[in-house]
Amino acid sequence: MKNNYPKIGIRPIIDGRLGGVRESLENTTMQMARNVAALYTQRLRYPDGSPVESVIADSCIGGVAEAAACAAKFSAQQVGVSLSVTPCWCYGSETMDTDPVLPKAIWGFNGTERPGAVYLAATLAAHNQLGLPAFGIYGQDVQDLGDEAIPADVEEKLLAFARAGLAAAIMRGRSYLAIGSVSMGIAGSIVGPDLFQEYLGMRNEYIDSTELIRRIEKKIYDEKEFQKALAWTRQHCHEGEDYNPKEKQLSREQKDKDWEYVVKMTIIIRDLMTGNPTLAQKGFGEEALGHNALVSGFQGQRQWTDFLPNGDFSEAILNSSFDWNGIRPPFMVATENDSLNGISMLFGYLLTNTAQIFADVRTYWSPDAVHRVTGWQPDGPAAGGFIHLINSGSATLDGSGRQRKDGAPALKPHWQITPEEAVDCLEATTWYPANTGYFRGGGYSSKFITEGNMPVTMCRLNLVKGIGPVLQIAEGTTISLPPKVHNTLDERTDRTWPTTWFVPRLTGEGSFTSVYDVMARWGANHGAISYGHIGADLITLASILRIPVCMHNVPADQLFRPSAWQAFGSETESADYRACSNYGPLYK
Repeated sequence: MKNNYPKIGIRPIIDGRLGGVRESLENTTMQMARNVAALYTQRLRYPDGSPVESVIADSCIGGVAEAAACAAKFSAQQVGVSLSVTPCWCYGSETMDTDPVLPKAIWGFNGTERPGAVYLAATLAAHNQLGLPAFGIYGQDVQDLGDEAIPADVEEKLLAFARAGLAAAIMRGRSYLAIGSVSMGIAGSIVGPDLFQEYLGMRNEYIDSTELIRRIEKKIYDEKEFQKALAWTRQHCHEGEDYNPKEKQLSREQKDKDWEYVVKMTIIIRDLMTGNPTLAQKGFGEEALGHNALVSGFQGQRQWTDFLPNGDFSEAILNSSFDWNGIRPPFMVATENDSLNGISMLFGYLLTNTAQIFADVRTYWSPDAVHRVTGWQPDGPAAGGFIHLINSGSATLDGSGRQRKDGAPALKPHWQITPEEAVDCLEATTWYPANTGYFRGGGYSSKFITEGNMPVTMCRLNLVKGIGPVLQIAEGTTISLPPKVHNTLDERTDRTWPTTWFVPRLTGEGSFTSVYDVMARWGANHGAISYGHIGADLITLASILRIPVCMHNVPADQLFRPSAWQAFGSETESADYRACSNYGPLYK
């Protein structure tokens, strides 16, 4: 998608009265737009690492003719997000953006010489009256007309709106690729198109898992790349002890064949998502195109894994920010074709540009249970208990926490990751022969332990009949346990799978009264874990997509939704439900 991302459209709005009024404001208004564009270029990046691009209207907009000319320019230049800025009073309904799909916001300058805040209030009222929700941005402190500084509180909202708006715009027109069908009755792998089409603006692509077998047997992959990938895997992916019973262990010959097989699977799943021009050179022009997939899911269990190597290696490597071709953007690939967790991962990725951890929300360990089993009394952040996040090896290797930010463990955008950090993540990971009780066909599962003291956010999109999609969010931190305690608890599940110990931040109310309450009220068996506390951005994105948030621990002063949400009641959670129900899916 390099150089093909949606842009932010900036609309400088002006008082259209000529004869002294408009002329006195032209430079100030246009400079306001340029300053915001410069902020976005400096602070925001697309998933490939390139600076976010903005498109500014050719002239200030003082009436409907100039508004229409701006809309035409935005349409021609792939604008996906619309921001109006003004330092003065203008004619609201004549200058507003009426595109029903573009996420939109208005920054009304807080100044007394010319009432930009009055325009903001009047035009937000017009948006609400016409059913076109828009975000309002208004600085806390009065500025002097001509002051080009963007106050910190305004900057924060400008960036929050742009991050969420771009995430929504990037999804539009892309695909979710389901490889296989329903995995073990997991509801999220029942991939229905309505959610994707109506709420995300995405389309659905479906292929049978046998397509992987066909491509392997017909050598529909880059054979030179395969040899390079296999050599890299042998050097960097260290095989661990086989913990299967002797009678269920595969031969050395079969294990070596499995390594070759899973490397081929990885290349092929990537090619299925994005295409590969090398395939056209081999005479496979159709296969070279790919499925335009921004996210995918691999069914695996059980029809595949009962007789072929599992997808853990492929999913883990693709979800990571590096492979045999070097450091690169991560792919989003959902284990067990859980499309709802795939979307959750996608939300986190598009908001942060960092790899995402896919995990089972497996176990709540209470302090009493930990003490009974290990003899250790949890203290510090673990004093109220913790949640064991663990899955069969598909989590991003970035999730080991071996990257560093200001000396602390972190997950970083790929362009900030050093080659040494990528190697450290690989060295922290052991690839164990798959548990043949689960995976009769063999394969390899990754094992690492996530470092503690990382701020993270876990989220999950769920579907509820009669409501539609709802989003859950839990901000918290990873923790490290004493080695003996970790081993005792970890091996009660599976010692060959990656583990993250997670403590959500408690508020003392509702779902966040205790760690137990968070676990008990989580809506599914999976969660997507993103580096950083991004709950506020997730809520902003959800409001753009008209998805209500049913559970979160984000402070109230960080909530940022369209101004219309205030008209649906003073209690923010119920108002969110009513607003989303009233407006309905963004693309319906």
